[in-house]
Amino acid sequence: MPNALPDQAKRNPTQYNIEAIAKLEQDALKRRTAAERISETIAKFIGSVAFLLLQILLVLAWSAINLNLIPGVKPFDPFPFGILALIISSESVVLTIFVLLSQNRMTRQAERRSHLDLQVSMLAEQELTTMLEMQRKICQHMGVDIASSNQELQGFADATDVHKLASELEDKLPEQ
Repeated sequence: MPNALPDQAKRNPTQYNIEAIAKLEQDALKRRTAAERISETIAKFIGSVAFLLLQILLVLAWSAINLNLIPGVKPFDPFPFGILALIISSESVVLTIFVLLSQNRMTRQAERRSHLDLQVSMLAEQELTTMLEMQRKICQHMGVDIASSNQELQGFADATDVHKLASELEDKLPEQ
Protein backbone atom coordinates (compact mmCIF):
# COMPACT_ATOMS: atom_id res chain seq x y z
CA MET A 1 0.00 0.00 0.00
CA PRO A 2 1.65 3.30 -1.04
CA ASN A 3 2.02 6.04 1.56
CA ALA A 4 0.95 3.73 4.38
CA LEU A 5 1.14 5.25 7.83
CA PRO A 6 4.27 4.47 9.85
CA ASP A 7 3.90 1.88 12.62
CA GLN A 8 4.10 4.63 15.26
CA ALA A 9 1.06 6.37 13.72
CA LYS A 10 -0.90 3.12 13.85
CA ARG A 11 0.06 2.38 17.46
CA ASN A 12 -0.46 5.87 18.87
CA PRO A 13 -1.98 8.28 16.31
CA THR A 14 -2.40 11.12 18.81
CA GLN A 15 1.26 11.09 19.81
CA TYR A 16 2.29 10.77 16.16
CA ASN A 17 0.17 13.82 15.24
CA ILE A 18 1.54 15.86 18.14
CA GLU A 19 5.10 15.06 17.06
CA ALA A 20 4.28 15.90 13.42
CA ILE A 21 2.82 19.26 14.43
CA ALA A 22 5.78 19.99 16.70
CA LYS A 23 8.14 19.19 13.80
CA LEU A 24 6.22 21.56 11.50
CA GLU A 25 6.57 24.30 14.10
CA GLN A 26 10.28 23.61 14.58
CA ASP A 27 10.78 23.72 10.80
CA ALA A 28 8.94 27.06 10.62
CA LEU A 29 11.15 28.48 13.38
CA LYS A 30 14.29 27.27 11.58
CA ARG A 31 13.17 28.96 8.33
CA ARG A 32 13.15 32.41 9.96
CA THR A 33 15.76 34.84 8.73
CA ALA A 34 18.13 36.57 11.14
CA ALA A 35 16.13 39.79 10.73
CA GLU A 36 12.91 37.94 11.59
CA ARG A 37 14.48 36.39 14.70
CA ILE A 38 15.77 39.78 15.85
CA SER A 39 12.48 41.55 15.21
CA GLU A 40 10.55 38.82 17.04
CA THR A 41 12.90 39.05 20.02
CA ILE A 42 12.44 42.81 20.14
CA ALA A 43 8.67 42.51 19.65
CA LYS A 44 8.51 39.97 22.48
CA PHE A 45 10.49 42.31 24.76
CA ILE A 46 8.42 45.42 23.97
CA GLY A 47 5.30 43.41 24.74
CA SER A 48 6.53 42.60 28.22
CA VAL A 49 5.84 44.09 31.64
CA ALA A 50 9.57 44.75 32.01
CA PHE A 51 9.51 47.07 28.98
CA LEU A 52 6.40 48.83 30.28
CA LEU A 53 8.04 49.41 33.65
CA LEU A 54 11.24 50.60 31.95
CA GLN A 55 9.25 53.13 29.90
CA ILE A 56 7.37 54.39 32.96
CA LEU A 57 10.62 54.68 34.90
CA LEU A 58 12.26 56.58 32.03
CA VAL A 59 9.40 59.09 31.75
CA LEU A 60 9.20 59.57 35.52
CA ALA A 61 12.97 60.09 35.84
CA TRP A 62 13.02 62.44 32.82
CA SER A 63 10.11 64.43 34.24
CA ALA A 64 11.61 64.61 37.73
CA ILE A 65 14.96 65.84 36.38
CA ASN A 66 13.45 68.38 34.01
CA LEU A 67 10.90 69.73 36.52
CA ASN A 68 13.87 70.41 38.80
CA LEU A 69 12.58 67.97 41.44
CA ILE A 70 16.00 66.38 41.97
CA PRO A 71 18.40 68.76 43.75
CA GLY A 72 21.80 69.12 42.17
CA VAL A 73 20.70 67.82 38.74
CA LYS A 74 20.37 70.51 36.11
CA PRO A 75 17.28 70.29 33.85
CA PHE A 76 18.17 69.79 30.17
CA ASP A 77 14.68 69.48 28.58
CA PRO A 78 12.28 72.02 30.10
CA PHE A 79 8.53 71.51 30.09
CA PRO A 80 6.80 70.50 27.73
CA PHE A 81 9.74 68.09 27.25
CA GLY A 82 10.34 68.47 23.51
CA ILE A 83 13.34 66.14 23.44
CA LEU A 84 11.41 63.45 25.33
CA ALA A 85 8.49 63.80 22.91
CA LEU A 86 10.88 63.42 19.97
CA ILE A 87 12.52 60.33 21.47
CA ILE A 88 9.20 58.69 22.37
CA SER A 89 7.76 59.44 18.91
CA SER A 90 10.81 58.04 17.14
CA GLU A 91 10.83 55.02 19.40
CA SER A 92 7.16 54.30 18.71
CA VAL A 93 7.76 54.36 14.94
CA VAL A 94 10.67 51.93 15.20
CA LEU A 95 8.87 49.63 17.64
CA THR A 96 5.77 49.61 15.43
CA ILE A 97 7.91 48.42 12.52
CA PHE A 98 9.31 45.56 14.63
CA VAL A 99 5.80 44.53 15.66
CA LEU A 100 4.58 44.65 12.05
CA LEU A 101 7.53 42.55 10.87
CA SER A 102 6.72 39.95 13.49
CA GLN A 103 3.01 40.01 12.64
CA ASN A 104 3.74 39.66 8.93
CA ARG A 105 5.78 36.51 9.57
CA MET A 106 3.06 35.10 11.81
CA THR A 107 0.46 35.87 9.13
CA ARG A 108 2.51 34.04 6.49
CA GLN A 109 2.84 31.07 8.85
CA ALA A 110 -0.91 31.11 9.57
CA GLU A 111 -1.63 31.17 5.83
CA ARG A 112 0.64 28.15 5.31
CA ARG A 113 -1.19 26.33 8.11
CA SER A 114 -4.52 27.27 6.58
CA HIS A 115 -3.44 25.94 3.17
CA LEU A 116 -2.25 22.73 4.82
CA ASP A 117 -5.58 22.40 6.67
CA LEU A 118 -7.47 22.92 3.41
CA GLN A 119 -5.33 20.33 1.60
CA VAL A 120 -5.82 17.76 4.37
CA SER A 121 -9.56 18.46 4.47
CA MET A 122 -9.86 18.09 0.70
CA LEU A 123 -7.93 14.81 0.80
CA ALA A 124 -10.13 13.53 3.62
CA GLU A 125 -13.25 14.49 1.65
CA GLN A 126 -11.94 12.69 -1.43
CA GLU A 127 -11.11 9.59 0.62
CA LEU A 128 -14.56 9.57 2.25
CA THR A 129 -16.26 10.02 -1.13
CA THR A 130 -14.30 7.07 -2.50
CA MET A 131 -15.15 4.94 0.54
CA LEU A 132 -18.86 5.76 0.28
CA GLU A 133 -18.85 4.84 -3.39
CA MET A 134 -17.09 1.56 -2.56
CA GLN A 135 -19.61 0.81 0.20
CA ARG A 136 -22.49 1.56 -2.15
CA LYS A 137 -21.07 -0.89 -4.71
CA ILE A 138 -20.53 -3.53 -2.01
CA CYS A 139 -24.15 -3.11 -0.89
CA GLN A 140 -25.34 -3.47 -4.48
CA HIS A 141 -23.17 -6.56 -4.96
CA MET A 142 -24.45 -8.12 -1.73
CA GLY A 143 -28.05 -7.31 -2.61
CA VAL A 144 -28.57 -4.91 0.29
CA ASP A 145 -31.40 -2.47 -0.48
CA ILE A 146 -30.20 1.07 0.05
CA ALA A 147 -32.79 2.73 -2.16
CA SER A 148 -34.48 4.54 0.75
CA SER A 149 -31.30 6.34 1.71
CA ASN A 150 -29.70 6.28 -1.73
CA GLN A 151 -30.40 9.95 -2.51
CA GLU A 152 -28.82 11.13 0.74
CA LEU A 153 -25.87 8.79 0.27
CA GLN A 154 -25.45 9.94 -3.33
CA GLY A 155 -25.21 13.55 -2.10
CA PHE A 156 -22.33 12.57 0.15
CA ALA A 157 -20.75 10.29 -2.43
CA ASP A 158 -20.52 13.06 -5.02
CA ALA A 159 -17.18 14.80 -5.11
CA THR A 160 -17.27 18.27 -3.57
CA ASP A 161 -16.64 21.11 -6.00
CA VAL A 162 -14.48 23.43 -3.91
CA HIS A 163 -14.96 26.38 -6.26
CA LYS A 164 -18.75 26.02 -6.20
CA LEU A 165 -18.72 25.67 -2.42
CA ALA A 166 -16.52 28.77 -2.01
CA SER A 167 -18.78 30.75 -4.34
CA GLU A 168 -21.93 29.73 -2.46
CA LEU A 169 -20.29 30.58 0.84
CA GLU A 170 -19.23 33.98 -0.48
CA ASP A 171 -22.82 34.69 -1.57
CA LYS A 172 -24.22 33.76 1.85
CA LEU A 173 -21.69 35.53 4.09
CA PRO A 174 -22.51 39.08 5.16
CA GLU A 175 -20.56 41.97 3.67
CA GLN A 176 -17.84 43.40 5.88
